[in-house]
Amino acid sequence: MKRYRNSIEFEVFGPYALFSEVATRTGGEKFSYQVPTYQALKGITESVYWKPTLIWRIDAVRVMNRIQTESKGIRPIKYKGGNDLSYYTYLKNVRYQVLAHFEWNEQREDLAADRNENKHHNIAKRAVKLGGRRDIFLGTRECQGYVEPCEFGSGESFYDGYGQMDMGYMFHSFIYPDENPDHDFTAQFWRPVMSDGVIEFPRPDSSDLDSHIIRGNQPIRKFEIGRNLAEAEGQAS
Repeated sequence: MKRYRNSIEFEVFGPYALFSEVATRTGGEKFSYQVPTYQALKGITESVYWKPTLIWRIDAVRVMNRIQTESKGIRPIKYKGGNDLSYYTYLKNVRYQVLAHFEWNEQREDLAADRNENKHHNIAKRAVKLGGRRDIFLGTRECQGYVEPCEFGSGESFYDGYGQMDMGYMFHSFIYPDENPDHDFTAQFWRPVMSDGVIEFPRPDSSDLDSHIIRGNQPIRKFEIGRNLAEAEGQAS
């Protein structure tokens, strides 16, 4: 597995996870994908450490535990008050190894002064050791997750020697307006294949993904170093 000079590796785990997409929730019920999406893993990695200066690229995930589901009856609060019974199907007892690296957000020329690769990498590695800078959620807020350092590929996985599994057509990621020159908000889909428990992700700009623009030419938030953003140089490593 290719590693970059600014790669980080960590294990994320928890009692439950729910990786779903909006299009499958029209009836008010939720059913998890069998494996985490690229976007879910990117969100988890951003909870470990993130600055608008950089974009995390998820290179691969390794599924460590057997894929199991558990359904629960939930009474979510309705928009107009009261509640109704819905069934959510969660993944149970999940554990994943994640390999990721970061690249500079080339659309953020205003933050070029904050592009200190060594400093950001050291801060990210320290954040992994601490379990992340923010709370970790496995797809949804009721599924608390935990992060600890690991060497990607180490230890035994339930799917070692299992061969290939087609995971079906599923959501890959969003490209946000501040991550592309046209400032579009785009959803992307693909058909992943898990090989011996490992899924290698294509880059979000890969032509292998099905891309659909949801909203075009969106405004982007402005950051100013020293006003609403602290540069990495001024932080402890």
